[in-house]
This record gives sequence, structure tokens and C-alpha cells, in this order.
Amino acid sequence: MSFQERLKQARNNNKVSQQDLAKMVGVHYTNIGRYERGEAVPSANVLNKLAQALIVTPDYLINGTLEDKADNTISDNELLIMFKKVEKLPADKKRLVKEFLDSFLFKDNVQRQLAV
Repeated sequence: MSFQERLKQARNNNKVSQQDLAKMVGVHYTNIGRYERGEAVPSANVLNKLAQALIVTPDYLINGTLEDKADNTISDNELLIMFKKVEKLPADKKRLVKEFLDSFLFKDNVQRQLAV
């Protein structure tokens, strides 16, 4: 599968229109169509924003490489159930959950470092 196909598939999986994705990453909506048709290639900055908006890695969009599944296993059943529910949310809500978790984990990390 090519970059264009992975981009379109990730967008469709997240139920995001080209217009909405364009707004999320700060480009004109016609650029999304051009990326999906292979008529243009996004800059590294836009690629990172696309990956973040679509909840995939830039490496996945470029190479189709998924992170090692062994690193992605969740041993806490309750968390696993919650994350499965989060996966079904629209892309904008997933992004909010991710931002919340990033903030929480950052705060926790800072508190741990200050305690040392």
C-alpha cells in the first residue's frame, strides 16, 4: 500500500473529511486531495500533523510500519477496555483524550523528578 492509500485509509478510518483534516493540520483542503492522489508530498511538519490528527505515526504513513505489537500490549484489563472505547471515538475526541493523557503524564513526570 502506498503513502496516498494509507493516508486516505487512515482518514476514512477516523471518519474525517478532507476539509476537516485540512483544518486540523492547517493546510488548504485541496492539498489533502492532492496528497491522496499522489500529486503532492506533504512537508515533514505537515506529515507530523497528519499523523497526529489521524492517530498514527509518520512512519506508518510513509512506510506502513506499525509499532512493535509487544510494546503496545496493555496488561490492565480495565485500561484495555477504555482504550478500545476511545478507538471508536471521532478523531477530534481521540485527539482530546491524547492531549489529556500527554498533559497528565508530563505533570506526573515533573512531579516525580521534583520529588527526587
